Amino acid sequence: MSISFDKALGVHERALGFRAQRAEVLANNIANADTPNYKARDLDFSAVLAAEQGKGGFGMARTSERHIAAAGVELADPGLRFRNPAHAALDQNTVDMQVEQANYAQNAIDFQASFTLLNSKLKGIVSALRGE
Repeated sequence: MSISFDKALGVHERALGFRAQRAEVLANNIANADTPNYKARDLDFSAVLAAEQGKGGFGMARTSERHIAAAGVELADPGLRFRNPAHAALDQNTVDMQVEQANYAQNAIDFQASFTLLNSKLKGIVSALRGE
């Protein structure tokens, strides 16, 4: 009998990768807080999860036969979105440092939780292989 890591680890492995990718996007926002015309971005976990599970993060449905089919419409990264600013800046920069820092801290907590859960699952697999 073979061991399927996808079944054993579930979505937690991909969630850990998502959290690392989101940390890069949020750090990029913080680094560009003083750049004129920079638009803050963020990753949408539900869109990435839907794309990973094959549900399609960006779906279009034709409700009439007369509608034009949207063939070839794909997003490079289904979860990457521009953030809507809470207030307008004079230089058109949409980075709010307090929001970015709070999101970065929350993402770090979520990353640690995913890592701890993934680590415990791997320890369980190792102990099952050893017969403990």
